[in-house]
Amino acid sequence: MSELQPSDFERADYRTVLRRLTTLDQRAAALREEAERWHAERATAASDSVKEAEDEVRVARHAVREAQRDLETVDARAAGLWSEFVHRVGPAAERFGRTLPPASIPRQRSERGAQDYLDEVETRVKYTPPARPLTFGTTVLFGILGFAGGVLGVIGNTALRQTGEAAGGDWHQAAPVVALLVLLACPVLAVVTAKLVADRRGVGLDTAAVATVLTTGLVTAGLLFTAVQFAQSA
Repeated sequence: MSELQPSDFERADYRTVLRRLTTLDQRAAALREEAERWHAERATAASDSVKEAEDEVRVARHAVREAQRDLETVDARAAGLWSEFVHRVGPAAERFGRTLPPASIPRQRSERGAQDYLDEVETRVKYTPPARPLTFGTTVLFGILGFAGGVLGVIGNTALRQTGEAAGGDWHQAAPVVALLVLLACPVLAVVTAKLVADRRGVGLDTAAVATVLTTGLVTAGLLFTAVQFAQSA
């Protein structure tokens, strides 16, 4: 049925006008119901959108906290690995700084995470290359160190004995004991020196090498000490 126009009141009878007014009232009620339903749907959709946005914000904040914890964990582990690297390498690594250098982006981007890179760094830092075998020249050098330790022990022993004899008193009685300790300590110090030389050359100081240095030092010290005592008594 068409909408009621002002001109319809002039040519329509009472029943027609009443029927059309009733129809308009029903249509207005239907439109109000549709508007209320649309408003309710829009309000529900807006409420759902707000709830989803709040959930996304909550998830994003949780992700930020997790990322911050991961960053702190990575920084702490990286600092520990750098400290261990500087300790193992020594002055050669200190030219990059004693503290952890700033982070950099890998040249080849991949799906690997920070922990994967740190695992690789840890493997390289803790890697210890196998010791090179002892050469004949190194063995001779160890023998020379033992010989030098024996000579220095006898020199120190003789000097302390002479000092004690000249000083008299308590030092005169203690000097022979101290001199004997010096005589035995110098070959041991020769072993320590041999260890430093072996570490610098990257070779292993095995039991045979230690025995070579120590035996050479003690034998040299014993022979020279006997010779000195024989010369002094002659």
